Amino acid sequence: MRHGLIQTIKILIRYILVVINDCLIHLPIKRHLTIFESFNGQAINDNPAAIYRELKILHPEAADNLFFGIKGSNFAQVKKANPDVQLLKRWSLKWIWVTARANYWIFNSRMPLWWHKNAQTIYVQTWHGTPLKKLGLDIENVEIPGTSTKKYHDEFKKESARWDYLIAPNAYSENIFKRAFGFKNKFIRSGYPRNDLLITTNQTEINKLKIKLLGDNVDQVILYAPTWRDDNFIYKGRYRFDLPFDLKDFFASVPAHTVLIIRPHYLVKDHIDIRGFEDRVKIMADTDINQLYLISDLLITDYSSVMFDYANLHRPILFFPYDLKHYAGDLRGFYFDYLSQCPGPIVTQKDQFYEQLTIFSANKGFPNYQEQINKFDANFLTWENGTAAKQVIESIGF
Repeated sequence: MRHGLIQTIKILIRYILVVINDCLIHLPIKRHLTIFESFNGQAINDNPAAIYRELKILHPEAADNLFFGIKGSNFAQVKKANPDVQLLKRWSLKWIWVTARANYWIFNSRMPLWWHKNAQTIYVQTWHGTPLKKLGLDIENVEIPGTSTKKYHDEFKKESARWDYLIAPNAYSENIFKRAFGFKNKFIRSGYPRNDLLITTNQTEINKLKIKLLGDNVDQVILYAPTWRDDNFIYKGRYRFDLPFDLKDFFASVPAHTVLIIRPHYLVKDHIDIRGFEDRVKIMADTDINQLYLISDLLITDYSSVMFDYANLHRPILFFPYDLKHYAGDLRGFYFDYLSQCPGPIVTQKDQFYEQLTIFSANKGFPNYQEQINKFDANFLTWENGTAAKQVIESIGF
């Protein structure tokens, strides 16, 4: 009874907000007024944040008209961490006013279809990664509660029709986005704005960042960024994280003064056992991942699309899909030929893993994989040159 009442109140509130919005979107837009959102208001990060930072540099006169939408539950934390950014609480009256009169929406994920935009507003969809797994219209069987495959496809097409611009990080992504999103408007072939920092940050800045995050007694940094496994849970809402390698054996395979950074999903960051290695292992779930890329000498991952971003640094990547047999069926849902196209060695057993760490430590890389790395770079990195954010701003006529 109580649950039903709460749902009824939520629907009523949504209806009132929609009515207000539908009135306001008939007002003229305000020049340069821009609303940014990343992952539906989760944080200030990813491509929208990179474009926001570049806009403040290129158009300081417009700074007062730039706003980030943040969901209510995250607002206080984000505000404390970003005191210099103008934030709006999602679904607040001011947020409604700004979204209705904005010159630009710059988002990296979909907005609800029931939230309408001003006909004069330019909707810039940055998206949030080079696709590995099937998405959008390419998903043949949608298994999401409360929807059907047809409904999901239809909603995706309606949403993409609202996007005036869509950023493509590479030709591979453009071809997929065109089909998977049913996108028929204008692509911005710029690379990803979030990757600009990976290309333009110099070694002096990287050294300072490393000291800031880890201290000054670190010779080598290895970043472990695995895929989130939502089927590895104790019970609903409580997930486990089991390291697929032994920390003692790991550190026996790398030089002294090596630090291991683990980048887990935020739901498991407090459930990782590093007892006895607290001085050499750092769990960093909340730090900007670009900062972790910059200070790392090696990335270890499995099926994650982080490979596409990290590859811009032209540093080695080791793939450790220890549960490959379990996930073999998922690989059939990849666009990317995982087993042949990964830009580095793929190992599934611990002994192979430690062996590759030893090879990396001796060579600062994986010498036998240069041809694969070159092919990967040619396929996925040719549009990345450190100016993506500037290209986007110029393309949308800000």
